[in-house]
Amino acid sequence: MESPSSAASRVDFYGFLDRMRRPAAAGLFRSIKSFLASLSLDAEEDGARVQAFYAAMEAAFREHPLWANATHQEIDHALEGLEKYVMTKLFDRTFAASPEDAAADAEVSERIGLLQRFVRPQHLDIPKVLHNEASWLVTPLAVKELQKINSFKSPRDKLLCVMSCCQVINNLLLNVSMSNDRTPSGADEFLPILIYITIKANPPHLHSNLKFVELFRRETKLVSEVEYYLTNLISAKMFILNVDGRSLSMEQNEFQMHMETAKLGTQICAASLSSPQGSATSTRGLQKQTDTEGSRFPFMDSETESLTAAEVKQLHGLYMQVVTRYTSLSKALRKLSIDEDQLLASVDADL
Repeated sequence: MESPSSAASRVDFYGFLDRMRRPAAAGLFRSIKSFLASLSLDAEEDGARVQAFYAAMEAAFREHPLWANATHQEIDHALEGLEKYVMTKLFDRTFAASPEDAAADAEVSERIGLLQRFVRPQHLDIPKVLHNEASWLVTPLAVKELQKINSFKSPRDKLLCVMSCCQVINNLLLNVSMSNDRTPSGADEFLPILIYITIKANPPHLHSNLKFVELFRRETKLVSEVEYYLTNLISAKMFILNVDGRSLSMEQNEFQMHMETAKLGTQICAASLSSPQGSATSTRGLQKQTDTEGSRFPFMDSETESLTAAEVKQLHGLYMQVVTRYTSLSKALRKLSIDEDQLLASVDADL
């Protein structure tokens, strides 16, 4: 599988730039610069115009003396270079450029951050034969490939990251099928693993990256295997946004309990990482409190950098107590069929 930093990818781009520097390409270069200046700030509208521009430039390349007698592959290389040049120039204007995109990215990332804390392969009905450690040794590789998607500015390079991740998964499924004499797996096993990898990776700006590829990758390249993998990653994102208890083979109240516990854990981590800066009145992290609230929550006014190893261990112990108590409350809720909000309100009143 070609990578975004491969020699072939660099040849396409630098070969295109080399031809654009020649005097004979002055007219083409002016057309490109004029097109870049003409675009609006509407991603969907610009996507349609960029696709039309790709098609027009393909015809221009085929008729231009610099590509006289060029093969189909050589024209394709020129178009790959064109796409990278155009979209690198337009990147800041087209990628995550709207408040809606920023909000969608934040929603996906936050959702994945919660799911990371409790979702395991069995929750996604991934076959047990794929649960063993040897199989999941490939997980870090697939995760790493997917996380790279935010490191590149061209649609093709971003898509290559998706392809690399998906091919790692395919290789896993093929190897397991061969070693266990199983029928090669299809989408029924591929998609759940891709969802799991996406949760583990939590790639930055997932929504915007997928939208960027859909809008600005040459449409003629979004076919066959590429289209299949991209569609599956979009499906993985939608699954994550809409996931509930049934999706994870658990009761809805159990799912809600896991989500609330994950939110609590996230808040504790955020609180432990944030501390006031430059305060002249900063004191020791673990303070002696005389009031009831202070004795119950000794770290409320602590500074992260002031905590000792023993205090960090104590804080972890308190977190475990919170999780244990919440789990016990949730179990009691299921047995007694009491409204969760009412139960938690009564507990809060007793504290």
